[in-house]
Amino acid sequence: MQRDRAWEILGEFAREERTRRHGVAVEAVMRAYARKHGQDEEKWGIVGLLHDFDWEIHPTEELHPKEGSKLLAARGVPEDVRYAILCHAPFLGLAYTQDMDRAIYAADEMAGFVIACTLVRPDKSLASLKPSSVKKKMKDKAFARSVSRDDLRNGAADLGVDLDEHILFVAEALAPVAGQLGVNP
Repeated sequence: MQRDRAWEILGEFAREERTRRHGVAVEAVMRAYARKHGQDEEKWGIVGLLHDFDWEIHPTEELHPKEGSKLLAARGVPEDVRYAILCHAPFLGLAYTQDMDRAIYAADEMAGFVIACTLVRPDKSLASLKPSSVKKKMKDKAFARSVSRDDLRNGAADLGVDLDEHILFVAEALAPVAGQLGVNP
């Protein structure tokens, strides 16, 4: 599958700009982790781009991403890509079968949280964001309240990386697409 086709699928179902931006953000992180692990950047990027494509039509744990996976299957999305997308939802209780499955779980919430932390900084700069600042915001339950702090911590742990290292990695991975995300590199 090519990125252009994945972008068409995202656009078909995700009408809100924030959903598309989130897909682009997670795609960037997944591509960076694919490079780090010597894996297929295109495939990993597509997992990131499409992981929440169905959120607007299936905004509940009962439906997302299980029903979305059926839509992807009907559009010819490979099984391993669909399985990885399912793995971003820890409530499904799926076993990780490959690094890509771990990476999408680690990338999903952290990408969004790092962007949220960056947007409240005076310079809106990813480069000046420190892990200590992100961890301080993690303690603030009112900040980005819908983000599971357990998912932030567990994603890094499941990937086998230190939380500070993961935060820095995600911020660096987002820099090339910062303009699309409304932040500075």
